[in-house]
Amino acid sequence: MKRHFDEVINRKGTYCTQWDYIEDRFGMSDLLPFSISDMDFQSPPEILKVMRERTEHGIFGYTRWNHHEYKSAITDWYKRRFDAQIAEEWIVYSPSVIYSIARLIEMVSAEGDHIVLQTPAYDAFFKCIHASNRKLIANPLSYQDGRYTIDFNDLEKKLSHEKAKVLLLCNPHNPTGRVWTEQELTKIVQLCSKYQVHIISDDIHMDVVYNDRKYVPITSVTKDLEHIYICSSASKTFNTPGLGGSYVILPDGEQREKFMTLLKNRDGVSSANIFGEISVIAGYRYAESWVDDLCTYLYNNMKLIKEFIEQEIPAIHFEIPESTYLAWLDCTGLHTTDQELQSALVEIGKVGIMSGTVYGENNRVFLRMNIGCPQAKLLDGLQRLKQSVLSLTR
Repeated sequence: MKRHFDEVINRKGTYCTQWDYIEDRFGMSDLLPFSISDMDFQSPPEILKVMRERTEHGIFGYTRWNHHEYKSAITDWYKRRFDAQIAEEWIVYSPSVIYSIARLIEMVSAEGDHIVLQTPAYDAFFKCIHASNRKLIANPLSYQDGRYTIDFNDLEKKLSHEKAKVLLLCNPHNPTGRVWTEQELTKIVQLCSKYQVHIISDDIHMDVVYNDRKYVPITSVTKDLEHIYICSSASKTFNTPGLGGSYVILPDGEQREKFMTLLKNRDGVSSANIFGEISVIAGYRYAESWVDDLCTYLYNNMKLIKEFIEQEIPAIHFEIPESTYLAWLDCTGLHTTDQELQSALVEIGKVGIMSGTVYGENNRVFLRMNIGCPQAKLLDGLQRLKQSVLSLTR
Protein backbone atom coordinates (compact mmCIF):
# COMPACT_ATOMS: atom_id res chain seq x y z
CA MET A 1 0.00 0.00 0.00
CA LYS A 2 1.35 3.42 -0.93
CA ARG A 3 2.06 5.68 2.04
CA HIS A 4 0.75 9.18 1.51
CA PHE A 5 3.18 11.12 3.67
CA ASP A 6 3.31 13.82 0.99
CA GLU A 7 -0.40 14.52 1.34
CA VAL A 8 -1.07 17.96 2.85
CA ILE A 9 -4.03 17.78 5.24
CA ASN A 10 -5.60 20.90 6.70
CA ARG A 11 -5.50 20.62 10.49
CA LYS A 12 -6.97 24.04 11.23
CA GLY A 13 -10.28 24.06 13.03
CA THR A 14 -9.64 20.69 14.70
CA TYR A 15 -8.68 22.14 18.12
CA CYS A 16 -5.11 21.34 17.17
CA THR A 17 -2.49 22.65 19.59
CA GLN A 18 0.18 23.10 16.92
CA TRP A 19 -2.00 24.91 14.37
CA ASP A 20 -5.05 26.39 16.10
CA TYR A 21 -3.33 27.64 19.24
CA ILE A 22 0.09 28.68 17.97
CA GLU A 23 -0.53 32.21 19.29
CA ASP A 24 -0.17 30.83 22.82
CA ARG A 25 3.48 30.01 22.13
CA PHE A 26 4.58 32.74 19.74
CA GLY A 27 2.19 35.65 20.28
CA MET A 28 0.86 35.58 16.71
CA SER A 29 -1.70 33.36 15.03
CA ASP A 30 -0.82 33.54 11.31
CA LEU A 31 2.37 31.47 11.52
CA LEU A 32 3.46 28.26 9.84
CA PRO A 33 4.10 25.98 12.86
CA PHE A 34 6.99 23.59 13.49
CA SER A 35 6.55 23.49 17.23
CA ILE A 36 4.84 20.90 19.43
CA SER A 37 5.94 17.35 18.68
CA ASP A 38 3.08 15.73 16.85
CA MET A 39 3.07 15.07 13.11
CA ASP A 40 1.01 16.37 10.19
CA PHE A 41 0.48 12.82 8.90
CA GLN A 42 -2.63 10.69 9.21
CA SER A 43 -2.25 7.72 11.51
CA PRO A 44 -1.72 4.31 9.86
CA PRO A 45 -4.71 2.92 7.94
CA GLU A 46 -4.55 -0.15 10.18
CA ILE A 47 -5.42 2.10 13.14
CA LEU A 48 -8.03 4.15 11.26
CA LYS A 49 -9.78 0.91 10.29
CA VAL A 50 -10.24 -0.37 13.85
CA MET A 51 -11.31 3.08 15.01
CA ARG A 52 -14.01 3.28 12.34
CA GLU A 53 -15.25 -0.17 13.31
CA ARG A 54 -15.35 0.79 16.99
CA THR A 55 -17.17 4.05 16.20
CA GLU A 56 -19.81 2.18 14.24
CA HIS A 57 -20.34 -0.08 17.25
CA GLY A 58 -21.50 3.09 18.97
CA ILE A 59 -21.11 2.19 22.66
CA PHE A 60 -18.19 3.75 24.50
CA GLY A 61 -18.36 2.38 28.02
CA TYR A 62 -15.65 1.86 30.62
CA THR A 63 -12.75 -0.23 29.39
CA ARG A 64 -10.06 -2.50 30.82
CA TRP A 65 -6.43 -2.46 29.75
CA ASN A 66 -5.16 -5.18 32.07
CA HIS A 67 -5.45 -8.09 29.68
CA HIS A 68 -3.33 -10.21 27.35
CA GLU A 69 -4.49 -8.55 24.12
CA TYR A 70 -3.20 -5.12 25.18
CA LYS A 71 -0.08 -6.10 27.08
CA SER A 72 1.12 -8.76 24.63
CA ALA A 73 0.89 -6.24 21.77
CA ILE A 74 3.47 -4.17 23.66
CA THR A 75 5.75 -7.04 24.68
CA ASP A 76 5.66 -8.56 21.19
CA TRP A 77 6.61 -5.17 19.68
CA TYR A 78 9.64 -4.94 21.97
CA LYS A 79 10.65 -8.46 21.03
CA ARG A 80 10.33 -7.92 17.26
CA ARG A 81 11.70 -4.39 17.00
CA PHE A 82 14.33 -4.34 19.74
CA ASP A 83 15.00 -7.99 20.58
CA ALA A 84 14.02 -7.10 24.15
CA GLN A 85 12.38 -9.45 26.62
CA ILE A 86 9.62 -7.61 28.50
CA ALA A 87 7.30 -9.63 30.74
CA GLU A 88 3.57 -8.92 30.38
CA GLU A 89 3.23 -8.53 34.13
CA TRP A 90 5.63 -5.56 34.00
CA ILE A 91 3.21 -3.52 31.86
CA VAL A 92 1.06 -0.92 33.61
CA TYR A 93 -1.26 1.56 31.90
CA SER A 94 -0.89 5.30 32.50
CA PRO A 95 -2.77 8.32 31.09
CA SER A 96 0.49 9.96 29.91
CA VAL A 97 4.26 9.66 30.10
CA ILE A 98 4.57 12.82 32.20
CA TYR A 99 1.94 11.51 34.63
CA SER A 100 4.03 8.34 34.97
CA ILE A 101 7.23 10.29 35.60
CA ALA A 102 5.54 12.50 38.20
CA ARG A 103 4.09 9.53 40.09
CA LEU A 104 7.37 7.60 40.01
CA ILE A 105 9.29 10.62 41.31
CA GLU A 106 6.72 10.87 44.10
CA MET A 107 7.14 7.17 44.91
CA VAL A 108 10.93 6.98 45.10
CA SER A 109 11.96 10.40 46.44
CA ALA A 110 10.94 13.06 48.94
CA GLU A 111 10.49 16.81 48.62
CA GLY A 112 13.86 18.51 48.42
CA ASP A 113 15.60 15.46 46.96
CA HIS A 114 17.75 15.80 43.84
CA ILE A 115 16.55 14.74 40.38
CA VAL A 116 19.51 14.49 37.99
CA LEU A 117 18.73 15.42 34.39
CA GLN A 118 20.83 15.61 31.24
CA THR A 119 20.45 19.05 29.66
CA PRO A 120 19.28 20.41 27.29
CA ALA A 121 16.05 18.56 27.98
CA TYR A 122 12.36 18.26 27.18
CA ASP A 123 10.76 21.28 28.83
CA ALA A 124 8.02 19.30 30.59
CA PHE A 125 10.73 17.66 32.72
CA PHE A 126 11.65 21.01 34.25
CA LYS A 127 8.02 21.75 35.10
CA CYS A 128 7.40 18.28 36.51
CA ILE A 129 10.44 18.37 38.81
CA HIS A 130 9.66 21.91 40.00
CA ALA A 131 5.97 21.13 40.65
CA SER A 132 7.03 18.04 42.63
CA ASN A 133 9.12 20.25 44.95
CA ARG A 134 12.28 18.40 44.04
CA LYS A 135 15.60 20.02 43.10
CA LEU A 136 16.70 19.72 39.49
CA ILE A 137 20.40 18.93 39.20
CA ALA A 138 21.69 19.37 35.66
CA ASN A 139 24.20 17.01 34.09
CA PRO A 140 24.96 19.10 30.98
CA LEU A 141 25.69 17.05 27.88
CA SER A 142 29.06 17.66 26.26
CA TYR A 143 28.73 19.27 22.83
CA GLN A 144 31.45 19.07 20.21
CA ASP A 145 31.28 19.22 16.41
CA GLY A 146 27.50 18.94 16.47
CA ARG A 147 27.47 15.78 18.60
CA TYR A 148 26.36 15.31 22.19
CA THR A 149 27.88 12.89 24.68
CA ILE A 150 27.40 12.25 28.38
CA ASP A 151 29.90 13.80 30.78
CA PHE A 152 30.25 10.74 33.00
CA ASN A 153 32.64 12.42 35.44
CA ASP A 154 30.09 15.13 36.10
CA LEU A 155 27.27 12.57 36.18
CA GLU A 156 29.01 10.55 38.89
CA LYS A 157 29.60 13.70 40.90
CA LYS A 158 25.89 14.56 40.76
CA LEU A 159 24.74 11.00 41.50
CA SER A 160 27.06 10.67 44.51
CA HIS A 161 25.27 13.41 46.44
CA GLU A 162 23.31 12.00 49.37
CA LYS A 163 20.12 13.68 48.18
CA ALA A 164 20.34 12.31 44.63
CA LYS A 165 17.46 9.85 44.30
CA VAL A 166 16.50 9.81 40.59
CA LEU A 167 18.22 10.02 37.22
CA LEU A 168 15.57 11.17 34.76
CA LEU A 169 16.83 9.76 31.47
CA CYS A 170 15.51 10.42 27.97
CA ASN A 171 16.25 7.64 25.45
CA PRO A 172 16.25 8.58 22.60
CA HIS A 173 17.08 12.05 23.78
CA ASN A 174 14.85 15.06 23.16
CA PRO A 175 15.93 17.55 21.82
CA THR A 176 19.38 16.37 20.67
CA GLY A 177 18.27 13.13 18.99
CA ARG A 178 20.99 10.99 20.59
CA VAL A 179 20.25 7.27 20.88
CA TRP A 180 22.20 6.10 23.91
CA THR A 181 24.37 3.08 23.11
CA GLU A 182 24.43 -0.18 25.03
CA GLN A 183 27.81 0.84 26.45
CA GLU A 184 26.53 4.24 27.61
CA LEU A 185 23.43 2.70 29.18
CA THR A 186 25.50 0.06 30.94
CA LYS A 187 27.72 2.73 32.46
CA ILE A 188 24.65 4.70 33.55
CA VAL A 189 23.22 1.61 35.26
CA GLN A 190 26.52 0.90 36.99
CA LEU A 191 26.78 4.43 38.38
CA CYS A 192 23.16 4.53 39.52
CA SER A 193 23.53 1.12 41.16
CA LYS A 194 26.69 2.29 42.93
CA TYR A 195 24.90 5.27 44.47
CA GLN A 196 21.45 3.66 44.81
CA VAL A 197 19.77 6.09 42.42
CA HIS A 198 16.54 5.16 40.62
CA ILE A 199 16.45 5.42 36.81
CA ILE A 200 13.26 6.74 35.20
CA SER A 201 13.65 6.54 31.43
CA ASP A 202 11.35 8.40 29.00
CA ASP A 203 11.56 6.34 25.80
CA ILE A 204 8.63 7.81 23.86
CA HIS A 205 10.73 8.49 20.72
CA MET A 206 12.06 4.91 20.58
CA ASP A 207 10.54 3.97 17.20
CA VAL A 208 11.89 6.85 15.10
CA VAL A 209 15.54 5.86 14.72
CA TYR A 210 17.69 6.31 11.62
CA ASN A 211 20.21 4.29 9.64
CA ASP A 212 22.15 1.70 11.60
CA ARG A 213 21.39 3.17 15.01
CA LYS A 214 19.53 0.88 17.38
CA TYR A 215 17.35 1.80 20.31
CA VAL A 216 18.17 -0.30 23.36
CA PRO A 217 15.72 -0.37 26.30
CA ILE A 218 17.67 0.15 29.50
CA THR A 219 16.09 -3.02 30.90
CA SER A 220 18.11 -4.97 28.33
CA VAL A 221 21.54 -4.04 29.72
CA THR A 222 21.15 -5.35 33.28
CA LYS A 223 19.47 -8.10 35.28
CA ASP A 224 19.14 -5.84 38.33
CA LEU A 225 15.82 -4.19 37.49
CA GLU A 226 14.62 -3.21 40.96
CA HIS A 227 15.27 0.52 40.47
CA ILE A 228 14.60 0.86 36.73
CA TYR A 229 11.41 2.19 35.11
CA ILE A 230 10.63 2.83 31.44
CA CYS A 231 7.85 5.27 30.54
CA SER A 232 6.70 5.12 26.92
CA SER A 233 3.78 5.34 24.54
CA ALA A 234 2.77 4.49 20.99
CA SER A 235 1.52 8.04 20.47
CA LYS A 236 4.69 9.49 18.93
CA THR A 237 5.09 6.44 16.70
CA PHE A 238 1.58 6.45 15.22
CA ASN A 239 0.72 10.15 15.70
CA THR A 240 -2.05 9.48 18.22
CA PRO A 241 -1.36 11.73 21.25
CA GLY A 242 -4.92 13.07 21.09
CA LEU A 243 -6.22 9.58 21.89
CA GLY A 244 -4.51 9.52 25.28
CA GLY A 245 -2.76 6.72 27.08
CA SER A 246 0.74 5.45 27.68
CA TYR A 247 2.37 2.64 29.61
CA VAL A 248 5.08 2.01 32.18
CA ILE A 249 7.45 -0.93 32.24
CA LEU A 250 7.73 -1.67 35.97
CA PRO A 251 9.71 -4.85 36.66
CA ASP A 252 9.60 -4.58 40.47
CA GLY A 253 6.36 -6.02 41.84
CA GLU A 254 6.23 -3.88 44.99
CA GLN A 255 6.73 -0.67 43.07
CA ARG A 256 4.16 -1.83 40.53
CA GLU A 257 1.57 -2.21 43.28
CA LYS A 258 2.38 1.25 44.64
CA PHE A 259 1.97 2.76 41.19
CA MET A 260 -1.34 0.97 40.66
CA THR A 261 -2.65 2.23 44.00
CA LEU A 262 -1.87 5.84 43.06
CA LEU A 263 -3.24 5.37 39.54
CA LYS A 264 -6.53 3.72 40.48
CA ASN A 265 -7.39 4.39 44.09
CA ARG A 266 -6.07 7.90 44.62
CA ASP A 267 -6.09 9.52 41.16
CA GLY A 268 -8.91 7.54 39.54
CA VAL A 269 -7.34 7.44 36.07
CA SER A 270 -7.04 3.70 35.45
CA SER A 271 -9.78 3.38 32.81
CA ALA A 272 -8.20 3.65 29.37
CA ASN A 273 -9.67 5.62 26.48
CA ILE A 274 -10.95 2.87 24.19
CA PHE A 275 -9.54 4.53 21.07
CA GLY A 276 -6.14 4.93 22.68
CA GLU A 277 -6.19 1.28 23.71
CA ILE A 278 -7.16 -0.19 20.34
CA SER A 279 -4.71 2.10 18.54
CA VAL A 280 -1.88 0.55 20.55
CA ILE A 281 -3.05 -2.97 19.77
CA ALA A 282 -3.64 -2.35 16.06
CA GLY A 283 -0.51 -0.26 15.60
CA TYR A 284 1.86 -2.63 17.31
CA ARG A 285 0.23 -5.68 15.72
CA TYR A 286 -0.28 -4.57 12.12
CA ALA A 287 1.39 -1.23 11.28
CA GLU A 288 5.06 -2.14 11.47
CA SER A 289 5.73 -1.55 7.77
CA TRP A 290 4.07 1.88 8.10
CA VAL A 291 6.61 2.76 10.80
CA ASP A 292 9.48 1.66 8.55
CA ASP A 293 8.14 3.88 5.75
CA LEU A 294 7.66 6.75 8.20
CA CYS A 295 11.29 6.57 9.34
CA THR A 296 12.47 6.59 5.72
CA TYR A 297 10.36 9.65 4.95
CA LEU A 298 11.49 11.50 8.07
CA TYR A 299 15.13 10.72 7.37
CA ASN A 300 14.72 12.15 3.87
CA ASN A 301 13.26 15.26 5.50
CA MET A 302 16.37 15.48 7.67
CA LYS A 303 18.60 15.17 4.59
CA LEU A 304 16.57 17.89 2.88
CA ILE A 305 17.17 20.22 5.84
CA LYS A 306 20.90 19.53 5.88
CA GLU A 307 21.28 20.16 2.15
CA PHE A 308 19.22 23.34 2.32
CA ILE A 309 21.08 24.77 5.30
CA GLU A 310 24.52 23.97 3.89
CA GLN A 311 23.64 25.67 0.60
CA GLU A 312 21.41 28.53 1.73
CA ILE A 313 22.17 29.31 5.41
CA PRO A 314 25.70 27.98 6.05
CA ALA A 315 26.05 30.01 9.26
CA ILE A 316 23.64 27.52 10.86
CA HIS A 317 25.15 24.19 11.86
CA PHE A 318 23.01 21.06 11.59
CA GLU A 319 23.84 17.40 11.93
CA ILE A 320 21.20 14.78 11.14
CA PRO A 321 20.18 13.27 14.49
CA GLU A 322 20.18 9.58 15.29
CA SER A 323 16.51 9.67 16.24
CA THR A 324 13.29 11.71 16.62
CA TYR A 325 11.59 14.00 14.10
CA LEU A 326 13.09 17.04 15.81
CA ALA A 327 15.83 18.97 14.01
CA TRP A 328 18.15 20.64 16.54
CA LEU A 329 19.65 23.63 14.73
CA ASP A 330 22.75 25.38 16.08
CA CYS A 331 22.27 29.04 15.14
CA THR A 332 25.14 30.39 17.23
CA GLY A 333 27.06 31.21 14.04
CA LEU A 334 24.43 33.79 13.14
CA HIS A 335 25.91 36.02 15.86
CA THR A 336 22.52 37.14 17.06
CA THR A 337 20.58 36.72 20.27
CA ASP A 338 17.84 34.20 20.77
CA GLN A 339 15.33 37.00 21.22
CA GLU A 340 16.39 38.72 17.98
CA LEU A 341 16.16 35.44 16.08
CA GLN A 342 12.72 34.65 17.45
CA SER A 343 11.48 38.13 16.57
CA ALA A 344 12.70 37.71 12.99
CA LEU A 345 11.11 34.28 12.66
CA VAL A 346 7.74 35.47 13.91
CA GLU A 347 7.58 38.94 12.40
CA ILE A 348 9.48 38.46 9.13
CA GLY A 349 9.29 34.76 8.28
CA LYS A 350 5.86 34.19 9.84
CA VAL A 351 7.11 30.83 11.10
CA GLY A 352 6.93 29.22 14.53
CA ILE A 353 10.08 27.28 15.50
CA MET A 354 10.84 26.55 19.14
CA SER A 355 13.68 28.41 20.87
CA GLY A 356 16.46 26.33 22.40
CA THR A 357 16.02 28.26 25.65
CA VAL A 358 12.76 26.37 26.17
CA TYR A 359 14.87 23.24 26.62
CA GLY A 360 17.44 24.80 28.93
CA GLU A 361 20.01 25.68 26.26
CA ASN A 362 21.23 29.10 27.35
CA ASN A 363 24.89 29.05 26.29
CA ARG A 364 24.32 28.83 22.54
CA VAL A 365 21.49 29.86 20.20
CA PHE A 366 19.47 26.83 19.10
CA LEU A 367 16.16 26.11 17.41
CA ARG A 368 14.12 22.90 17.67
CA MET A 369 12.21 22.36 14.46
CA ASN A 370 9.56 19.64 14.17
CA ILE A 371 10.00 18.06 10.73
CA GLY A 372 7.18 15.50 11.03
CA CYS A 373 5.34 16.92 8.06
CA PRO A 374 5.03 16.72 4.25
CA GLN A 375 8.11 17.95 2.40
CA ALA A 376 6.09 20.78 0.84
CA LYS A 377 5.47 22.28 4.27
CA LEU A 378 9.08 21.71 5.31
CA LEU A 379 10.44 23.49 2.22
CA ASP A 380 8.11 26.42 2.90
CA GLY A 381 9.37 26.55 6.48
CA LEU A 382 13.01 26.48 5.40
CA GLN A 383 12.45 29.36 3.00
CA ARG A 384 10.82 31.31 5.82
CA LEU A 385 13.78 30.51 8.07
CA LYS A 386 16.16 31.78 5.38
CA GLN A 387 14.11 34.95 4.93
CA SER A 388 14.22 35.55 8.67
CA VAL A 389 17.98 35.05 8.87
CA LEU A 390 18.61 37.37 5.90
CA SER A 391 16.64 40.11 7.65
CA LEU A 392 19.09 39.97 10.55
CA THR A 393 22.10 40.69 8.32
CA ARG A 394 20.68 43.66 6.46
